[in-house]
Amino acid sequence: MDIEVNYKNKRRYKTAKYPMKQRIFWIWLIRFLSKIMLRGKDYKIEKIGMEGLKPPYLLLSNHMHFIDFEITAQATWPHPVSNVVSIDGYVVKWFLLEWIGAIATRKFTTDIHLVKSIRHVLNRGDILAMYPEARYTPAGTLAFLPDSLGKLIRMNRVPVVAVVHHGNHLYAPFWDFRHKRKVPFYTTFKLILTPEEIAAMSVEEINQKLREELAYDEYAYQKEKGIRITEPFRAQGLHQVLYQCPHCKTEFQMDSAGTELFCKACGKRWTWREDGYLEANEGETEFDHIPDWFAWQREEVRREIEEGRYHFEDEVDVYSLPRVWRYIPLGKAKLTHTIEGGFTLEGFYRGQKWFIHRTPAMTNSLHVEYDFGPIDKRDYLDISTENDSFYCAPSKENVITKLAFATEELYLRSVRKK
Repeated sequence: MDIEVNYKNKRRYKTAKYPMKQRIFWIWLIRFLSKIMLRGKDYKIEKIGMEGLKPPYLLLSNHMHFIDFEITAQATWPHPVSNVVSIDGYVVKWFLLEWIGAIATRKFTTDIHLVKSIRHVLNRGDILAMYPEARYTPAGTLAFLPDSLGKLIRMNRVPVVAVVHHGNHLYAPFWDFRHKRKVPFYTTFKLILTPEEIAAMSVEEINQKLREELAYDEYAYQKEKGIRITEPFRAQGLHQVLYQCPHCKTEFQMDSAGTELFCKACGKRWTWREDGYLEANEGETEFDHIPDWFAWQREEVRREIEEGRYHFEDEVDVYSLPRVWRYIPLGKAKLTHTIEGGFTLEGFYRGQKWFIHRTPAMTNSLHVEYDFGPIDKRDYLDISTENDSFYCAPSKENVITKLAFATEELYLRSVRKK
């Protein structure tokens, strides 16, 4: 059983409330500000099968960078939109997000009121926008989608629009978002399900349709369109998602600089070409396609779990977010992740022990942040409960991508056991 943190102020930010309706003033202001932020950028929006479509409808988008919101705002104007937003997006600016009709949630938790809020928005005739990957893509491909999406769609039976952005990840990859690349943006808005089609489909069929329509590969797209990324820093930070060397199999010894990715254990180096593909400086190129290398790492984690070898333990610095005014430093804590037990996080605050436990079945994915500016620009993982969020900075280097893989694989393993 969890033991709550001994906060002086026991209040929590209330996520269980219905969102405000987005007023015409905010709709116009958001469109205006988005146009300013997109000024000078080469972007194109294509709508497919949406002739005559009016709200209410459910808009499901892939997620790469904040520019996703700016482009989406251009396509949904002049209709009111309520976006589902993670609690960390509310820090300091919570009042603004409330005014524009956003819905707050804590990532990868069981949030019953979120389902009620979504239904509330659709029943009043607005657009409900969700980013079901619930994080920026780490490798330019579709991340984990929860099976609960199909249930949500069956429950509401409104039209579903799939939004697929291209170029946004290439412009500012999650692992090096501070350095921008010069690339064009292309976004499709496609009606993929009508209420009649939804009524005739099973939840499994709906989920399969979503995975097909939301699938993307930024690096294949880059090569197909002949996009050249010439910036001399283009590989900087890539080692954070490609953390295991395919040559010597060593983990967490990868590094990057300029246009090169390299292993500090065996010395092998790869150059990231302008077309988005990798090439070994010497010898075999094990993976020239970044998503293939990324997928291989997941397979290695899956094998480690199947063989009973997976175990993670570390001392972490913890900052919590019970409210949205600021992150609260809780000091050091012990983080453990095991095959059967899932996550445990335990520490002391104001003289009393606190303890959090999330089983594999309770956490279908993991919120990770590279270079997390709101705290101190270290890597963080977030373990949330229904009324609190714990941002943990590991003392071990470059481990959060593997932890995300393990979280998803352990969840899928727990589902298969049922």
